[in-house]
Amino acid sequence: MRGHRRTYIGAMPGRILQAIRRAGVKNPLLMLDEIDKLGHDYRGDPAAALMEILDPAQNHAFHDNYLDLPFDLSKVFFITTANTLESIPRPLLDRMEVLRLAGYSDEEKCEIAERYLIPRQVKESGLTSEQIDFPRPTLQHLIGHYTREAGVRELERTLGRIARKIATQVVEGRTEPAAIAAEELGEMLGPERFLPEKARRQLQAGVAAGLAWTEAGGDVLYVEALLLPNGKDLKLTGQLGDVMRESAEAAQSYIRSRGRELGIDQKRLDKFSVHIHVPAGATPKDGPSAGITMAVALASLLTGCAARSDTAMTGEITLSGLVFPVGGIKEKLLAAHRAGMRRVILPKANEKDLRELPEHVRAEMEFVFAEHIDDVLTAAMPELKLGKK
Repeated sequence: MRGHRRTYIGAMPGRILQAIRRAGVKNPLLMLDEIDKLGHDYRGDPAAALMEILDPAQNHAFHDNYLDLPFDLSKVFFITTANTLESIPRPLLDRMEVLRLAGYSDEEKCEIAERYLIPRQVKESGLTSEQIDFPRPTLQHLIGHYTREAGVRELERTLGRIARKIATQVVEGRTEPAAIAAEELGEMLGPERFLPEKARRQLQAGVAAGLAWTEAGGDVLYVEALLLPNGKDLKLTGQLGDVMRESAEAAQSYIRSRGRELGIDQKRLDKFSVHIHVPAGATPKDGPSAGITMAVALASLLTGCAARSDTAMTGEITLSGLVFPVGGIKEKLLAAHRAGMRRVILPKANEKDLRELPEHVRAEMEFVFAEHIDDVLTAAMPELKLGKK
């Protein structure tokens, strides 16, 4: 970033000044890609140089070792990209304006594929648009079962594999146009890589459907609770992080404190321990979003009332029973829609986030907004009779 001093053999200016020299202007737009992957070793800390480069209060006098004179960077417009904010040093992050870009929905991926990706891959494979055709059902199956990502990079690679296979067949003498059916994808690409979570038709007592945010979009997670005899402990499995474990403990404490109003036998609470599991067990999970889901699973287990199978939920729970907002609402709701769940319980404070949802998805779904866990329990388990506090 700062360049070499001219006493070194082969000394050069730093990357920033080299880019400005190539641009030929003093006010270019420069993009710094993958800023969340900064290195730090004995040769120096790039975060310190980036602080001086990106901070508008001091970048008017940036010092490059090669120039050995202050250089004004205040007119340069910097754009940085990152996959996560956690690994970016906090003082550096404070100098940036953060714009969060949500992943594409399946419908958006289909449109991008039809307008841009397929024509490009067909051209690069030496084919014409008359020789190959990707119907919409084939694209939807390809997106749902062979790619799982926020963007479309893997989708383009997969489309390219199919186009090259068809090009090989054309070279070998195929003359008729190839209309790719969903049933042919297994022969071309091998077994399906992903099996999207589908809504369970019926839930037994102790199971509730939650929504989770992932880097590849959203996902539906079923929280399962079970009573174990001879114990009072809370056992948690499914590679849960510290925040998720604390959410489970808070949910258990709240449900136990409301045992009488919920109609739970106190002796049953004292004689049994609770085991909570969140599939898939091989995937690490963390975050506060499963708080109300765990509370519903525990209430369902201890009261014997099953939760509605068409309802998913997300939200943070407090010991006083309040439901706090969470992030990733768009991705979570799209995951519920993909799984066939048309009813979702959300924190009241997340109502504003529905603006990010595609209109056709919003029209097909029912939303229940909750401020207190009692609202969640009533919406998720209609058979549950809540007594007075």
